[in-house]
Amino acid sequence: MEKRYQVFVSSTFVDLQEARGKVIQTLMEMDCIPAGMELFPAMDEEQMQFIKRIIDDCDYYLLILGGRYGSVSAEGISFTEMEYDYAIERGLKVLAFVHEKPEDIPAKFTDSDPALKARLGAFREKVKTGRLVRGWNDLKELPGLVSLSLNKTIKTYPAIGWVRADQITSTEAVREQNELLKELEALRKELQRSKTTSVPKVEGLAGLDEQFPVTLTDYAGMDAKRYQRSLTWRQIFVQIAPDLQVAQNDSSMRGAIGQALLSYIGVKTPYHGTVDNEDYKTLRTQFAALGLIGLVVNGEGEAQTLFWELTPEGAALMLQGRTVKSSTNGE
Repeated sequence: MEKRYQVFVSSTFVDLQEARGKVIQTLMEMDCIPAGMELFPAMDEEQMQFIKRIIDDCDYYLLILGGRYGSVSAEGISFTEMEYDYAIERGLKVLAFVHEKPEDIPAKFTDSDPALKARLGAFREKVKTGRLVRGWNDLKELPGLVSLSLNKTIKTYPAIGWVRADQITSTEAVREQNELLKELEALRKELQRSKTTSVPKVEGLAGLDEQFPVTLTDYAGMDAKRYQRSLTWRQIFVQIAPDLQVAQNDSSMRGAIGQALLSYIGVKTPYHGTVDNEDYKTLRTQFAALGLIGLVVNGEGEAQTLFWELTPEGAALMLQGRTVKSSTNGE
C-alpha cells in the first residue's frame, strides 16, 4: 500500500509567502500532503486551537525562518513559535530551514521593532539547539533542501502516514497496520536508548570539589579575549546543568559551556563564548565518568548526532546547587 505523509509547514506568512509556495509545491511533487495556515494568515488564539488539531494529524513538521518573528499572542509569543513548541511537545520530527543571513534580507521583510528582533534571535537559537537545521539564503535553494532533508527523515524515521480507503481491505486491517507501526516506533525508540554510550567505572577519578584549569575565549568580532580559571568540577557542572534538563546536541555544548562559565567568572555580557577544545573533551569525558551525564547517539550513518542527557545523579546535583533555599529555616 502506498502511503502519503502529511507535513505541517510553519512560518510567518506575508514575508515568506513565496517560500511557502515553493515548499508546498515540492511537498506535493513528493506525494506528501502539505498542511498549514494558508486559510488563516492572520492568527489569533482561537485559530491556534484549530491549528493544534491539524498538527495532531501530521506526520512531520517543517519550519521556515526568515527575518520576521511574526504576530504575537497576548503572552508575547509568536504563533509560529507556538506551533513549533506544540510540534515538539507532540514528538513530531522537525525539519528546520533557517535563513543564514537575516541581516541581508530586505527591510520590508524584517522586523523594525527591537523587541521582535530580539525574540526572533532567541527563537533562532532555540531551533538550532539540539537538532540539525539547514541554512538557506536564496529561495531557489529551498526546494532541493526540503526534498533531500524530508527524504532522509522519512527513511530514518518512518511515520504512520495516510492510505487511501480503497487500498485497505477492512477496518481490522487498518487497526493491525497502525498497531504494527506503533510497535515499530517503540522498538526504534528502544534501540535509540540502547545506543547510550556506557562509561566503564574508572578508579581514582578527581572528586567534585577538586579543581580543573579551564581556558575560555570570548569572541567579539575581531577581538578575542582569553581567560583561564581553575574551577571545581562541581562549580562547572552546576553552571551548565540547567541547560541539560532537555537533551542538548554535542555540537552546541561547547559554546553553551563557554557562555555559562564566562558569566560565572564575572565577564559581563560575553558576546560569543567558547571553551578550549581539549578542555571541552575532558569536561565531557569527566562528567560522563562521574555518572552526571549520559552520551546518546541519535540517528544512523552520516546523520548520527551525539547528545548530552542529564542522569538522575546529575539532576540531583543540579537541584542541590541551583535551587533557592528558604531563609526561614523552617520557622
